[in-house]
Amino acid sequence: MMMGGRRVRRSGRGHSLLPLSSRHHRHHNHHPANTISCWYITGFHVLISCFKPFQSPFHSSLSFVIPGTTSIESSEGIRVEYIAIFLAIIFPGAVVAFNYEVVQSLPHSSLLRIYCAGIWHNAVSCAVCGLALIFLPLILFPLYIHGESPMVLGLSSTSPLFGYLSPGDSIVSLDGIRIHDPHEWMKMITLIDEQTHQNSNYSDDARSVLTLGGRKGYCVPSSLLDKSVKIQLEDSQFVCPDELSAFVKFSCFNSSLLDNGYHENGKWGANCLTAKHVVKLNKCGDGWPAAVTSRSSCECSQDQSCLMPAQVPGVTWVEIAYSNPYSLECLQKGENSSADIEGPESVITNCGGTFVFIGDAHSMGHSVQLTAYQPRWAFFLGAYLPNTLEKILVCTFHVSLTLAFLNSLPVFFLDGESILEVIVCNITFLSARKREKIFQICLLGGTLFSILAISRISLSIFL
Repeated sequence: MMMGGRRVRRSGRGHSLLPLSSRHHRHHNHHPANTISCWYITGFHVLISCFKPFQSPFHSSLSFVIPGTTSIESSEGIRVEYIAIFLAIIFPGAVVAFNYEVVQSLPHSSLLRIYCAGIWHNAVSCAVCGLALIFLPLILFPLYIHGESPMVLGLSSTSPLFGYLSPGDSIVSLDGIRIHDPHEWMKMITLIDEQTHQNSNYSDDARSVLTLGGRKGYCVPSSLLDKSVKIQLEDSQFVCPDELSAFVKFSCFNSSLLDNGYHENGKWGANCLTAKHVVKLNKCGDGWPAAVTSRSSCECSQDQSCLMPAQVPGVTWVEIAYSNPYSLECLQKGENSSADIEGPESVITNCGGTFVFIGDAHSMGHSVQLTAYQPRWAFFLGAYLPNTLEKILVCTFHVSLTLAFLNSLPVFFLDGESILEVIVCNITFLSARKREKIFQICLLGGTLFSILAISRISLSIFL
């Protein structure tokens, strides 16, 4: 991250470039110690969350910004008086001091180069970080696989997926749709969650409760149905014994027709089955992707029935396929499931499995930490390196972009004040007094507007 917040300083306010008559007649002490200092401050309170895990990038950026800044001023023939490094609360910064009289004698174009040095370095930092993020998969290609399947880096003990997924597992698919990276994971979770909320807005009668499965069913053999526990709808929900889930029959030819046949006393019925066994069966229904179902029609064979899960409003049924390429069993077989799987259905035979999550999809999606990179060798600790590099680059990009924008604003004590002063001074068709008035109005207005904007952003973040 590049430093920002450079401001001209002396023993008091430096002389303005605006040629006011009062300033033309003002005499000042030409003591050799008079210097102009360039202050570089790394950030503001809104950036604290980005800083804590990444102290080294902030310190390393000092070694970049100081030589870059001094090279610009040295090219203008200005001698560096001193360089100092300081710590503003928790943000490191740097002070580069130059002779004040020499700076004041420079042409306006040279002054703009000096005043814009901090902004320029922040812009360069943004460009470097952006290019590094784009080419990071190519840079890490010899050591990591990118974009095959998102790998689990960690999940808390309170995560609904705890006990089903472990660090090192790769998520292959959600509801039969292949997942390649964390972005696709969150995109699918959001889509599933939106569909769940749309279904929960339907009328709360029996038929709507039974059809919340999104027409995603499984071809269940008649022999398995005969052994299943049969229940009836009570208070708009089905209650199955422990470790069993409710499934209802439906007709593919009529989306509103439920064909379960267990509606004694006017009540709808369902079959209680073991979900982990059902998900291994062939899929039916038109709610699945075309590549998932093995038939062109949603119908099953004659000795099978198409059953879909019966869900209550607000509860999601998500089928998750995963692989564990770094397990001892998989390593002994010499397999790499994440790289060799041709489709979600083959994950079971490639060091993985499938399970069903029933609950809140939104909380489930945010409860697991994923990365798009997988080590090419069985060294799981190395999986954290790409994720850490991405966070450092993203944080540095955002902070540098913010500082470049802030320092370009016409605000007191920032580079924007000096830049505005030079620009106004070049408006030669106005008198000196009018230029001074325009400068003060723009500076005051820019400061007030920036304070209001930053305050509003801060309130939206913390409230």
